[in-house]
Amino acid sequence: MVDSKTILYGPDGRPIRREVLTQEIAGPSVTGVRSPFSDYPADGLNPRRLATLLREADHAEPLRYFELAEQIEERDMHYTGVLGTRKRSVAQLDILVDAASDDPEHVKHADMVRNWLGRDELQDELFDILDAIGKGISFTEIIWDTSEGQWQPQSLERRDQRWYRFDQNDGTTPLLRTSRGDVALEPFKFITAVIRAKSGLPVRSGIARLATWSWMFKAFTLRDWAIFAQTFGQPVRVGKYPAGATEQDKETLFRAVANIAGDMAAIIPESMAIEFIKAGDVGASHVLYKERADWFDQQVSKAVLGQTATTDAIAGGHAVGQEHRKVQEDIERADAKALSAILNRDLVRPWIDLEFGPQKKYPRIRIGRGEQRDGKFIVESVTKLVPMGLKVQQSDMRDLLGFGEPDPGAELLTAPVQPSPYGFAMNAANPARASDDAIKALAGHAEELCADATDALFDEVRTVIERCSTFEQVKEELKKFKPGAAEKNLAGLMRMARVIANLTGRADIAED
Repeated sequence: MVDSKTILYGPDGRPIRREVLTQEIAGPSVTGVRSPFSDYPADGLNPRRLATLLREADHAEPLRYFELAEQIEERDMHYTGVLGTRKRSVAQLDILVDAASDDPEHVKHADMVRNWLGRDELQDELFDILDAIGKGISFTEIIWDTSEGQWQPQSLERRDQRWYRFDQNDGTTPLLRTSRGDVALEPFKFITAVIRAKSGLPVRSGIARLATWSWMFKAFTLRDWAIFAQTFGQPVRVGKYPAGATEQDKETLFRAVANIAGDMAAIIPESMAIEFIKAGDVGASHVLYKERADWFDQQVSKAVLGQTATTDAIAGGHAVGQEHRKVQEDIERADAKALSAILNRDLVRPWIDLEFGPQKKYPRIRIGRGEQRDGKFIVESVTKLVPMGLKVQQSDMRDLLGFGEPDPGAELLTAPVQPSPYGFAMNAANPARASDDAIKALAGHAEELCADATDALFDEVRTVIERCSTFEQVKEELKKFKPGAAEKNLAGLMRMARVIANLTGRADIAED
């Protein structure tokens, strides 16, 4: 763990204040400037008010814009559905952690991050971070835990965009609203996610900026449709009163007629008549409102998901549906890469710096769908290419095959023991171990290995001795003796032993 006296600096060059990292500094306050309750700017919204609201956001006053964006999600089921689909499709993707290298220290860093990512709360936290897709930007406060002397993110708390403004000098630097005024965000304390639907300032780059106009005009259409349905969707009731009826009788009759249903009611004298002219195409007139509302929904689908086939069921066949799905997958990959970069910048790197100190290389989070890889083909290729000189990192192979680092003390799989043609087993996975095993086995089985050759040699010598009567004759016969198969076999075994011993010695020198 890094020394607490070591000064760390954030991306903006400001020193880290460790004493505030474990505190909750951006939470809501009912009596403060960060109220959990919001106004309802969508009530009675019209083009003039909407234009004014958006201009305010452009000039570093985004409060009412963020309130409107929240209301649209609450009131428009289609917008909420497609936006939720886009966020959830990324929040549920697999998360991989790549170590900076095979160095044991780098592997330790990656394992620490990988273990933390297994938390059950992570999917909800990522969903909140992806609120930046709709509003252009999102803020998440990191609550650090140091209870056991370590630095570790305890939780990732969503912070409402309404509690932030932007620096008027650049329009991009976020400032936290406090009772003492707007202040810069503490380094290593916040995850600031910006995911753009278009280039520009964060407050102008979110999908909600586009959806506000569609939502407003769709709301007008739905209101007119409701009035139309109320006007022409039920019969008109007419009550008739006789001549000389009192005002009290008229009021009683009107209440009776009006209470039947709705507002389409009237009273007239029996001697009077009202002619009701019925429009001939009333039954088909509602199609105009439906088509207009559906058209706005389709535009929102295009803005959020890049297509309409998966939401509006208007695809022109299987091929078109497949193409639309590819567009949605492209957007998903882009969101996943953006989220990975955000977490690496605002979470992983600060965490490693706090726990281990600044590093030259850091582990990296990768979010995305697992690619369909042919594991058999990869293993066969590596098996053939490594003996030819190809160098492959173990960590890369583990990542490709989906294997993690072995836990300390875990029971490990090993390469199968291969039988040797010389009568002892060899470990093919570890050449140094194989050479040790070979020389030990050769020494231990020397008698067994040489038995046939030595027995044959003894038999030949015995035959010479038996046919000689004196020692001088034995010496003369042995001088004439020509090596046979037994001697050649024994000589071959001795040469093999010498080669193995030589190679074993060279391997030991290389290791030292």
